Amino acid sequence: MKRIIFLWAMLVTATLTVWADSDVTFTASAPDAVAVGDQFRLSYSITTRNVRDFRAPSIKGFDVLMGPSRSEQTNMQMVNGKTTTTQSITFTYILMATAEGSFTIPGATVTANGNQMVSNSVKIKVLPADKSGGQGGQGQAGSASITKDNLFITSTINKTNVYEQEAILLTYKIYTQVDLRAFDNVKLPDFKGFHAQEVELPANRRWELEHYKGRNYQTTVYRQFVLFPQQTGKLTIDAARFDASIAVATQVIDPFEAFFNGGSNTMEVKKSIFTPVQTIEVKSLPNKPAGYSGGVGDFNLSSSINSTNVKTNDAITVKIVISGTGNMKLIANPDVKFPEDFEIYDPKVENKFRLTSDGLTGNKIIEYLAIPRNPGEYKIPPVEFTYFDVKSQTYKTLKSEGYSIHVEKGEGNATQTIANFTNKEELKVLNEDIRFINQNRVKLTPRGQFFFGTWSYTLWYFIPAFLFIILFMLYRKQIVANANIAQVRNRKANKVAVKRLKLAGKLLADNKKAEFYDEVLKALWGYVSDKLSIPTSLLSKDNIEEELHNYGVSDTLIAEFLNVLNNCEFARFAPADVSQGMDKIYTEVLGIISKMENSIKH
Repeated sequence: MKRIIFLWAMLVTATLTVWADSDVTFTASAPDAVAVGDQFRLSYSITTRNVRDFRAPSIKGFDVLMGPSRSEQTNMQMVNGKTTTTQSITFTYILMATAEGSFTIPGATVTANGNQMVSNSVKIKVLPADKSGGQGGQGQAGSASITKDNLFITSTINKTNVYEQEAILLTYKIYTQVDLRAFDNVKLPDFKGFHAQEVELPANRRWELEHYKGRNYQTTVYRQFVLFPQQTGKLTIDAARFDASIAVATQVIDPFEAFFNGGSNTMEVKKSIFTPVQTIEVKSLPNKPAGYSGGVGDFNLSSSINSTNVKTNDAITVKIVISGTGNMKLIANPDVKFPEDFEIYDPKVENKFRLTSDGLTGNKIIEYLAIPRNPGEYKIPPVEFTYFDVKSQTYKTLKSEGYSIHVEKGEGNATQTIANFTNKEELKVLNEDIRFINQNRVKLTPRGQFFFGTWSYTLWYFIPAFLFIILFMLYRKQIVANANIAQVRNRKANKVAVKRLKLAGKLLADNKKAEFYDEVLKALWGYVSDKLSIPTSLLSKDNIEEELHNYGVSDTLIAEFLNVLNNCEFARFAPADVSQGMDKIYTEVLGIISKMENSIKH
């Protein structure tokens, strides 16, 4: 009996140990890229404090300047009234890159809760040193002027010689060595001659170190578009304009101010950046064959039918699926040739594709519905789909399966209801489409006794006109007021701002940082635009301050408004690891707009 109890206890202990160990993680982290001479941290974190025998791997290609230093952390989190506590230990090394190349640091080992664990390995790309002697990255320009060498945006296309309708990827990428805070205005080209679709990028952009023309920059992809040329010949993508706001360090002359500010202050500098013009040679498609669908890319075709044995007045559905990559939105629906005795309905189309650098990838599903009216044996021939294959630069024709339909005579004349096919108001039943007029039910009215031509008929012409004149006199003041667009916008400024802030509140609850700050900025800029009767395109912080003074707003309230505006813009474009307190900013914006509404005098 004692032996059974002992074995049971050992089994429970082993189970608990496995369960506990499943919650313990041991991870290594380091930058993806550094430059020669850069110092950086290599950290190993384990989510338990019961550790011993930590052993680092062999670190080749880097000088170990310090480490390992050990630090302990405790993280408390409350979710739905339940508090969870996480304890962890981090071992940190300070390394310096000494040679160019790609290096892999193997995983470290440690004994945690009595079990040996191995961390993940890390890959680090070491770039050449910056030829200017800087360490490549934001904020390195200091008090130097902002030039085309330390801040620029590239416009690149993956193809310059394409066929009509062939997908092109256009990428706008930021390269910076300065403290870029925001873009006050972005003007993109109109993409004349192209069908353009924007690629959805992550809300929190990831900045990476990149060596470009002898210099090291912090880079990120800002916008991407997939373009489908609609014309042949030379097409031009005009330059895009980005109005940037940059924080530049300035020297402080006052020794007391220098002591408290670390010897420097920051000032905001404005700079307009223009991307280069791109030219693309678009070739026309060679001799287009009969039945060409307009598709350019790489596609497959499949088909199915709901039934091949039906009765008259039963619905037959043929489903055609076009899958692949290319200009999916611009493909014409294939033609399904039903027998003449079939009543045909408009097809239902469902698009299930996503945007990629090669075009739209996914499926286009077309459902064709027809109803046989007479019994017999029928055939639906194969569907042909012809497209232009970019890789082989030839036309390809795909064929679906053909179908033999056996139709039996149905009982009765009842029709079935067909949903989602909208070209018919109702289904028809043959032999019952035309009905005879029952003359016994026709009632004729003698001439002169009809409503037309009577005094009552004439009076109904004058009553609406009389009512219109009365209503016009009652509401003409309101009509005049509404004619003044500036006054209407002024009256509705607060309502529009509150509506936008309600949407921002929902984004705050969903923790969507980028969308939240975009909506808050729209509310702030839109409010002052409507309230001060200044178009949004002409708004700036300087003319806002001047106009608010003219409307009798206090200096303190103006400063609060501009401060909230600056905080939102900074948080909107700050890196992912900077927290701005979304709750606090949301509360401040609500208060500021309420104060503004009570202070602006007209």
